[in-house]
Amino acid sequence: MNLNKEHILNRFISYVTVDTESDPNNPAFPSTEKQWNLARILVKELNTIGLSDVTLDDNCYIMATVPSNLEYDVPTVGFVAHIDTSPDFTGANVNPQVHENYDGKDIILNKEENIILSPDYFDDLLQYKGQTIVTTDGTTLLGADDKAGVTEIVSAMEYLIQHPEIKHGDIRICFTPDEEVGKGAHLFDVDTFGADWAYTMDGSQIGELEYENFNAAGAKVTIDGKIVHPGYAKGKMINSMLIATEFISALPSNETPETTTGYEGFFHLHDMHGTVEKTTLEYIIRDHDMTLFLKRKSDFENTVNSMNKKLGKDLISVVIKDQYFNMKEMVTPVMHIVDIAEEAMKDIGITPLIKAIRGGTDGSQLSFKGLPCPNIFAGGHNFHGRYEYVPVESILKATEVIVKIAEKVAIKFK
Repeated sequence: MNLNKEHILNRFISYVTVDTESDPNNPAFPSTEKQWNLARILVKELNTIGLSDVTLDDNCYIMATVPSNLEYDVPTVGFVAHIDTSPDFTGANVNPQVHENYDGKDIILNKEENIILSPDYFDDLLQYKGQTIVTTDGTTLLGADDKAGVTEIVSAMEYLIQHPEIKHGDIRICFTPDEEVGKGAHLFDVDTFGADWAYTMDGSQIGELEYENFNAAGAKVTIDGKIVHPGYAKGKMINSMLIATEFISALPSNETPETTTGYEGFFHLHDMHGTVEKTTLEYIIRDHDMTLFLKRKSDFENTVNSMNKKLGKDLISVVIKDQYFNMKEMVTPVMHIVDIAEEAMKDIGITPLIKAIRGGTDGSQLSFKGLPCPNIFAGGHNFHGRYEYVPVESILKATEVIVKIAEKVAIKFK
Protein backbone atom coordinates (compact mmCIF):
# COMPACT_ATOMS: atom_id res chain seq x y z
CA MET A 1 0.00 0.00 0.00
CA ASN A 2 1.12 3.49 -0.80
CA LEU A 3 -0.32 5.59 2.02
CA ASN A 4 0.28 9.33 2.14
CA LYS A 5 2.19 9.72 5.41
CA GLU A 6 1.98 13.51 5.56
CA HIS A 7 -1.75 13.50 4.83
CA ILE A 8 -2.46 10.96 7.58
CA LEU A 9 -0.17 12.73 10.07
CA ASN A 10 -1.98 16.01 9.43
CA ARG A 11 -5.31 14.24 9.96
CA PHE A 12 -4.15 12.86 13.31
CA ILE A 13 -2.87 16.25 14.47
CA SER A 14 -6.15 17.90 13.48
CA TYR A 15 -8.02 15.45 15.71
CA VAL A 16 -5.79 15.64 18.80
CA THR A 17 -5.92 19.42 18.88
CA VAL A 18 -9.69 19.24 19.48
CA ASP A 19 -10.36 18.93 23.22
CA THR A 20 -12.69 15.96 23.84
CA GLU A 21 -11.96 15.09 27.47
CA SER A 22 -14.82 13.18 29.08
CA ASP A 23 -16.13 13.68 32.62
CA PRO A 24 -16.69 10.74 35.00
CA ASN A 25 -18.83 12.86 37.32
CA ASN A 26 -21.40 13.97 34.78
CA PRO A 27 -24.28 11.51 34.18
CA ALA A 28 -25.20 13.27 30.91
CA PHE A 29 -24.52 11.52 27.60
CA PRO A 30 -22.07 12.42 26.29
CA SER A 31 -20.51 13.60 29.50
CA THR A 32 -18.99 16.72 27.92
CA GLU A 33 -20.42 19.00 25.25
CA LYS A 34 -17.01 19.43 23.61
CA GLN A 35 -17.07 15.87 22.28
CA TRP A 36 -19.67 17.10 19.79
CA ASN A 37 -17.02 19.38 18.24
CA LEU A 38 -14.93 16.50 16.93
CA ALA A 39 -18.03 14.45 16.11
CA ARG A 40 -19.31 17.16 13.74
CA ILE A 41 -15.87 17.48 12.13
CA LEU A 42 -15.83 13.74 11.50
CA VAL A 43 -19.31 13.69 10.01
CA LYS A 44 -18.31 16.38 7.53
CA GLU A 45 -15.07 14.57 6.69
CA LEU A 46 -16.72 11.19 6.19
CA ASN A 47 -19.26 12.73 3.82
CA THR A 48 -16.50 14.50 1.90
CA ILE A 49 -14.52 11.26 1.56
CA GLY A 50 -17.59 9.55 0.16
CA LEU A 51 -18.88 7.18 2.83
CA SER A 52 -22.57 6.29 2.80
CA ASP A 53 -25.22 6.38 5.53
CA VAL A 54 -23.23 8.86 7.65
CA THR A 55 -25.19 9.52 10.85
CA LEU A 56 -24.65 11.34 14.12
CA ASP A 57 -27.29 10.38 16.67
CA ASP A 58 -28.58 12.21 19.72
CA ASN A 59 -26.00 10.48 21.94
CA CYS A 60 -22.95 11.45 19.84
CA TYR A 61 -22.42 8.09 18.12
CA ILE A 62 -21.16 8.43 14.55
CA MET A 63 -21.86 5.56 12.14
CA ALA A 64 -21.12 5.20 8.44
CA THR A 65 -20.74 2.62 5.67
CA VAL A 66 -18.37 1.78 2.87
CA PRO A 67 -20.64 -0.32 0.64
CA SER A 68 -19.59 -3.66 -0.77
CA ASN A 69 -18.07 -3.76 -4.25
CA LEU A 70 -18.56 -7.53 -4.55
CA GLU A 71 -21.04 -9.50 -6.63
CA TYR A 72 -21.60 -11.95 -3.77
CA ASP A 73 -22.48 -11.66 -0.09
CA VAL A 74 -19.90 -11.77 2.70
CA PRO A 75 -20.19 -10.89 6.40
CA THR A 76 -20.34 -7.22 7.30
CA VAL A 77 -17.28 -6.22 9.33
CA GLY A 78 -17.12 -3.21 11.63
CA PHE A 79 -14.35 -1.01 13.01
CA VAL A 80 -14.80 1.06 16.17
CA ALA A 81 -12.80 3.78 17.96
CA HIS A 82 -13.63 6.38 20.60
CA ILE A 83 -13.40 10.15 20.28
CA ASP A 84 -13.05 11.13 23.95
CA THR A 85 -9.82 11.42 25.88
CA SER A 86 -9.09 10.45 29.47
CA PRO A 87 -9.98 12.73 32.38
CA ASP A 88 -6.93 11.36 34.21
CA PHE A 89 -4.81 14.14 32.68
CA THR A 90 -5.78 17.28 30.83
CA GLY A 91 -6.57 17.06 27.13
CA ALA A 92 -7.08 20.80 26.66
CA ASN A 93 -4.72 22.84 24.48
CA VAL A 94 -2.83 19.84 23.14
CA ASN A 95 0.32 21.00 21.34
CA PRO A 96 1.70 17.96 19.47
CA GLN A 97 5.40 17.78 18.68
CA VAL A 98 6.67 15.88 15.62
CA HIS A 99 10.14 14.32 15.86
CA GLU A 100 11.44 13.08 12.50
CA ASN A 101 13.94 10.23 12.27
CA TYR A 102 14.08 9.49 16.01
CA ASP A 103 17.68 8.86 17.05
CA GLY A 104 17.09 6.68 20.12
CA LYS A 105 18.04 9.42 22.60
CA ASP A 106 16.10 11.52 25.11
CA ILE A 107 13.27 13.59 23.65
CA ILE A 108 12.91 16.96 25.36
CA LEU A 109 9.20 17.61 25.64
CA ASN A 110 9.44 20.85 27.59
CA LYS A 111 12.78 22.54 28.15
CA GLU A 112 11.40 25.18 30.53
CA GLU A 113 9.85 22.58 32.84
CA ASN A 114 12.57 19.95 32.29
CA ILE A 115 10.09 17.31 31.07
CA ILE A 116 11.93 14.58 29.19
CA LEU A 117 10.72 11.45 27.43
CA SER A 118 13.65 9.11 27.94
CA PRO A 119 14.27 5.58 26.59
CA ASP A 120 16.14 4.93 29.85
CA TYR A 121 12.71 4.87 31.53
CA PHE A 122 10.41 4.14 28.57
CA ASP A 123 12.48 1.55 26.76
CA ASP A 124 9.75 0.81 24.19
CA LEU A 125 10.93 3.98 22.46
CA LEU A 126 14.00 2.17 21.19
CA GLN A 127 12.01 -0.07 18.86
CA TYR A 128 11.04 3.04 16.89
CA LYS A 129 14.51 4.38 16.03
CA GLY A 130 14.49 6.02 12.63
CA GLN A 131 10.75 6.61 12.70
CA THR A 132 8.62 9.74 13.13
CA ILE A 133 7.43 10.13 16.72
CA VAL A 134 4.56 12.40 17.76
CA THR A 135 4.62 13.51 21.41
CA THR A 136 3.03 16.07 23.68
CA ASP A 137 4.78 19.24 24.82
CA GLY A 138 4.77 17.78 28.33
CA THR A 139 1.81 19.78 29.63
CA THR A 140 -1.08 17.62 28.36
CA LEU A 141 -1.80 14.11 27.19
CA LEU A 142 -1.59 13.57 23.43
CA GLY A 143 -4.88 11.80 22.75
CA ALA A 144 -3.54 8.97 20.61
CA ASP A 145 -5.91 6.99 22.83
CA ASP A 146 -7.95 6.84 20.76
CA LYS A 147 -7.59 9.46 18.07
CA ALA A 148 -4.91 7.30 16.49
CA GLY A 149 -7.65 4.66 16.10
CA VAL A 150 -10.04 7.24 14.63
CA THR A 151 -7.33 8.36 12.20
CA GLU A 152 -6.64 4.80 11.11
CA ILE A 153 -10.28 3.95 10.46
CA VAL A 154 -10.97 7.16 8.51
CA SER A 155 -7.75 6.74 6.51
CA ALA A 156 -8.48 3.09 5.70
CA MET A 157 -12.01 3.92 4.52
CA GLU A 158 -10.65 6.74 2.38
CA TYR A 159 -8.10 4.37 0.83
CA LEU A 160 -10.72 1.73 0.04
CA ILE A 161 -12.98 4.30 -1.63
CA GLN A 162 -10.06 5.62 -3.68
CA HIS A 163 -8.97 2.09 -4.66
CA PRO A 164 -12.05 0.20 -5.89
CA GLU A 165 -9.78 -2.52 -7.25
CA ILE A 166 -9.52 -3.77 -3.65
CA LYS A 167 -12.55 -6.03 -3.26
CA HIS A 168 -14.46 -5.99 0.02
CA GLY A 169 -17.89 -6.49 1.52
CA ASP A 170 -19.94 -3.93 3.43
CA ILE A 171 -17.85 -2.20 6.09
CA ARG A 172 -19.43 -0.35 8.99
CA ILE A 173 -17.58 2.12 11.20
CA CYS A 174 -18.53 3.75 14.49
CA PHE A 175 -16.92 6.42 16.63
CA THR A 176 -18.16 6.43 20.22
CA PRO A 177 -18.15 9.01 23.02
CA ASP A 178 -17.30 8.49 26.69
CA GLU A 179 -15.24 5.29 26.43
CA GLU A 180 -12.74 6.65 28.95
CA VAL A 181 -15.45 6.95 31.61
CA GLY A 182 -16.80 3.46 30.97
CA LYS A 183 -19.93 4.46 29.03
CA GLY A 184 -18.74 4.15 25.45
CA ALA A 185 -20.81 1.08 24.63
CA HIS A 186 -23.79 1.77 26.89
CA LEU A 187 -26.00 3.30 24.18
CA PHE A 188 -24.34 1.66 21.20
CA ASP A 189 -27.12 0.30 18.95
CA VAL A 190 -25.76 -3.06 17.79
CA ASP A 191 -28.77 -3.73 15.53
CA THR A 192 -28.45 -0.37 13.78
CA PHE A 193 -24.71 -0.92 13.37
CA GLY A 194 -25.51 -4.14 11.56
CA ALA A 195 -22.07 -5.78 11.54
CA ASP A 196 -21.49 -9.50 12.05
CA TRP A 197 -18.41 -8.70 14.12
CA ALA A 198 -16.11 -5.74 14.65
CA TYR A 199 -12.67 -4.69 15.82
CA THR A 200 -11.84 -1.83 18.17
CA MET A 201 -8.72 0.04 17.06
CA ASP A 202 -7.74 0.89 20.62
CA GLY A 203 -4.64 -1.11 21.53
CA SER A 204 -1.14 0.13 22.19
CA GLN A 205 2.09 -0.93 20.48
CA ILE A 206 2.31 -2.23 16.96
CA GLY A 207 1.21 -5.86 16.62
CA GLU A 208 -1.12 -6.05 19.61
CA LEU A 209 -4.15 -8.26 19.05
CA GLU A 210 -6.35 -8.89 22.06
CA TYR A 211 -9.50 -10.85 22.72
CA GLU A 212 -9.23 -11.20 26.50
CA ASN A 213 -9.60 -8.46 29.07
CA PHE A 214 -10.12 -7.96 32.78
CA ASN A 215 -13.37 -8.53 34.57
CA ALA A 216 -13.84 -5.17 36.23
CA ALA A 217 -15.63 -3.57 39.16
CA GLY A 218 -15.47 -0.25 40.94
CA ALA A 219 -15.61 0.02 44.73
CA LYS A 220 -16.34 3.12 46.80
CA VAL A 221 -15.40 2.89 50.45
CA THR A 222 -16.85 5.45 52.86
CA ILE A 223 -15.39 5.82 56.37
CA ASP A 224 -17.22 7.84 59.00
CA GLY A 225 -15.36 9.60 61.81
CA LYS A 226 -16.17 12.07 64.54
CA ILE A 227 -14.64 15.52 64.92
CA VAL A 228 -14.09 17.16 68.30
CA HIS A 229 -11.58 19.75 69.48
CA PRO A 230 -8.15 18.06 69.51
CA GLY A 231 -7.50 19.38 72.99
CA TYR A 232 -10.43 17.34 74.29
CA ALA A 233 -10.22 14.46 71.84
CA LYS A 234 -9.12 11.58 74.06
CA GLY A 235 -11.68 8.83 73.87
CA LYS A 236 -13.99 10.91 71.72
CA MET A 237 -12.40 11.76 68.37
CA ILE A 238 -12.60 9.17 65.57
CA ASN A 239 -10.22 10.11 62.77
CA SER A 240 -11.58 8.59 59.57
CA MET A 241 -8.30 9.24 57.72
CA LEU A 242 -6.36 7.05 60.15
CA ILE A 243 -8.92 4.27 59.73
CA ALA A 244 -8.53 4.71 55.96
CA THR A 245 -4.79 4.17 56.15
CA GLU A 246 -5.38 0.99 58.12
CA PHE A 247 -7.88 -0.20 55.51
CA ILE A 248 -5.43 0.48 52.70
CA SER A 249 -2.73 -1.47 54.55
CA ALA A 250 -5.10 -4.39 55.13
CA LEU A 251 -5.28 -5.11 51.39
CA PRO A 252 -2.41 -7.14 49.84
CA SER A 253 0.46 -4.77 49.04
CA ASN A 254 1.68 -7.06 46.25
CA GLU A 255 -1.66 -6.95 44.39
CA THR A 256 -1.58 -3.45 42.93
CA PRO A 257 -1.13 -2.38 39.29
CA GLU A 258 2.52 -1.49 39.83
CA THR A 259 3.34 -4.94 41.25
CA THR A 260 1.41 -7.17 38.82
CA THR A 261 1.58 -8.17 35.16
CA GLY A 262 -0.02 -10.46 32.59
CA TYR A 263 -3.07 -12.24 33.94
CA GLU A 264 -2.48 -11.13 37.55
CA GLY A 265 -5.36 -9.17 39.05
CA PHE A 266 -5.19 -6.23 41.44
CA PHE A 267 -6.84 -3.73 43.76
CA HIS A 268 -6.11 -0.18 42.59
CA LEU A 269 -6.72 2.83 44.83
CA HIS A 270 -7.16 5.65 42.31
CA ASP A 271 -8.81 8.39 44.34
CA MET A 272 -9.07 9.42 48.01
CA HIS A 273 -10.53 12.40 49.82
CA GLY A 274 -10.56 12.80 53.55
CA THR A 275 -11.22 14.83 56.65
CA VAL A 276 -11.38 13.71 60.25
CA GLU A 277 -15.12 13.25 59.90
CA LYS A 278 -15.34 11.46 56.55
CA THR A 279 -12.95 9.78 54.11
CA THR A 280 -13.77 8.17 50.78
CA LEU A 281 -11.55 5.72 48.92
CA GLU A 282 -12.25 4.74 45.33
CA TYR A 283 -10.84 1.47 44.01
CA ILE A 284 -10.97 -0.49 40.82
CA ILE A 285 -10.94 -4.28 41.19
CA ARG A 286 -9.62 -6.35 38.29
CA ASP A 287 -9.03 -10.03 37.42
CA HIS A 288 -9.11 -12.03 34.18
CA ASP A 289 -10.42 -15.22 35.75
CA MET A 290 -14.08 -14.96 36.81
CA THR A 291 -13.61 -17.19 39.87
CA LEU A 292 -10.70 -15.08 41.06
CA PHE A 293 -12.64 -11.91 40.26
CA LEU A 294 -15.55 -12.99 42.44
CA LYS A 295 -13.15 -13.96 45.23
CA ARG A 296 -11.40 -10.61 44.94
CA LYS A 297 -14.70 -8.76 45.42
CA SER A 298 -15.57 -11.03 48.34
CA ASP A 299 -12.18 -10.47 49.96
CA PHE A 300 -12.69 -6.71 49.64
CA GLU A 301 -16.04 -6.88 51.42
CA ASN A 302 -14.61 -9.20 54.06
CA THR A 303 -11.89 -6.64 54.79
CA VAL A 304 -14.59 -4.05 55.44
CA ASN A 305 -16.51 -6.42 57.70
CA SER A 306 -13.48 -7.53 59.71
CA MET A 307 -12.38 -3.93 60.30
CA ASN A 308 -15.87 -2.93 61.44
CA LYS A 309 -15.82 -5.87 63.85
CA LYS A 310 -12.44 -4.75 65.16
CA LEU A 311 -13.68 -1.15 65.56
CA GLY A 312 -16.79 -2.35 67.38
CA LYS A 313 -19.11 -0.33 65.17
CA ASP A 314 -19.96 -0.02 61.47
CA LEU A 315 -17.85 2.96 60.52
CA ILE A 316 -16.86 1.60 57.11
CA SER A 317 -19.28 0.95 54.24
CA VAL A 318 -18.65 -0.11 50.66
CA VAL A 319 -20.55 -0.15 47.38
CA ILE A 320 -19.17 -2.40 44.64
CA LYS A 321 -20.46 -2.12 41.08
CA ASP A 322 -19.49 -4.36 38.17
CA GLN A 323 -18.22 -2.46 35.14
CA TYR A 324 -17.44 -4.98 32.39
CA PHE A 325 -16.47 -8.62 31.86
CA ASN A 326 -13.88 -10.67 29.98
CA MET A 327 -14.81 -10.72 26.28
CA LYS A 328 -13.02 -14.07 25.82
CA GLU A 329 -16.26 -15.86 26.67
CA MET A 330 -17.98 -14.24 23.68
CA VAL A 331 -15.09 -14.27 21.20
CA THR A 332 -13.84 -17.84 21.66
CA PRO A 333 -16.84 -19.36 19.82
CA VAL A 334 -15.97 -17.22 16.75
CA MET A 335 -12.18 -17.39 16.86
CA HIS A 336 -11.97 -17.07 13.09
CA ILE A 337 -12.38 -13.31 13.56
CA VAL A 338 -9.14 -13.25 15.57
CA ASP A 339 -7.46 -15.52 13.02
CA ILE A 340 -8.36 -13.13 10.20
CA ALA A 341 -6.76 -10.20 12.02
CA GLU A 342 -3.67 -12.26 12.83
CA GLU A 343 -3.29 -13.31 9.19
CA ALA A 344 -3.77 -9.70 8.03
CA MET A 345 -0.91 -8.56 10.26
CA LYS A 346 1.39 -11.31 9.05
CA ASP A 347 0.56 -10.51 5.42
CA ILE A 348 1.95 -6.99 5.83
CA GLY A 349 5.00 -8.02 7.84
CA ILE A 350 3.79 -7.42 11.39
CA THR A 351 4.48 -9.96 14.13
CA PRO A 352 1.19 -10.34 16.04
CA LEU A 353 1.39 -9.89 19.82
CA ILE A 354 -1.63 -11.86 21.01
CA LYS A 355 -2.14 -11.11 24.68
CA ALA A 356 -4.70 -10.20 27.30
CA ILE A 357 -5.68 -6.57 27.86
CA ARG A 358 -4.85 -5.30 31.33
CA GLY A 359 -7.91 -3.09 31.12
CA GLY A 360 -11.00 -2.91 28.95
CA THR A 361 -12.28 -1.40 25.71
CA ASP A 362 -15.67 -0.69 24.20
CA GLY A 363 -15.18 -4.10 22.62
CA SER A 364 -15.54 -5.93 25.91
CA GLN A 365 -19.03 -4.50 26.46
CA LEU A 366 -19.97 -4.76 22.79
CA SER A 367 -19.06 -8.45 22.79
CA PHE A 368 -21.61 -9.06 25.54
CA LYS A 369 -24.18 -7.05 23.60
CA GLY A 370 -23.89 -9.49 20.70
CA LEU A 371 -21.12 -7.87 18.65
CA PRO A 372 -17.91 -9.93 19.08
CA CYS A 373 -15.17 -7.33 19.06
CA PRO A 374 -11.44 -8.10 19.49
CA ASN A 375 -9.00 -5.23 19.91
CA ILE A 376 -6.22 -4.24 17.48
CA PHE A 377 -3.25 -1.94 18.10
CA ALA A 378 -3.61 1.77 17.40
CA GLY A 379 0.09 2.40 17.97
CA GLY A 380 0.33 4.72 20.96
CA HIS A 381 2.25 4.35 24.22
CA ASN A 382 2.04 5.82 27.74
CA PHE A 383 -1.64 6.70 27.49
CA HIS A 384 -3.38 9.13 29.88
CA GLY A 385 -0.37 11.26 30.68
CA ARG A 386 2.25 13.78 29.62
CA TYR A 387 4.62 11.10 28.24
CA GLU A 388 2.17 9.74 25.66
CA TYR A 389 3.56 9.24 22.18
CA VAL A 390 2.80 7.46 18.92
CA PRO A 391 5.01 6.55 15.95
CA VAL A 392 3.43 7.68 12.69
CA GLU A 393 4.61 4.46 11.07
CA SER A 394 2.46 2.48 13.52
CA ILE A 395 -0.59 4.53 12.50
CA LEU A 396 0.17 3.71 8.86
CA LYS A 397 0.54 0.00 9.63
CA ALA A 398 -2.73 -0.10 11.57
CA THR A 399 -4.41 1.54 8.59
CA GLU A 400 -3.00 -1.19 6.37
CA VAL A 401 -4.29 -3.88 8.75
CA ILE A 402 -7.85 -2.53 8.44
CA VAL A 403 -7.67 -2.59 4.66
CA LYS A 404 -6.16 -6.07 4.65
CA ILE A 405 -8.88 -7.43 6.98
CA ALA A 406 -11.57 -6.11 4.63
CA GLU A 407 -9.79 -7.72 1.70
CA LYS A 408 -9.31 -11.07 3.46
CA VAL A 409 -12.97 -11.33 4.49
CA ALA A 410 -13.96 -10.95 0.83
CA ILE A 411 -11.64 -13.81 -0.12
CA LYS A 412 -12.38 -16.17 2.79
CA PHE A 413 -16.17 -16.00 2.42
CA LYS A 414 -16.34 -16.20 -1.38
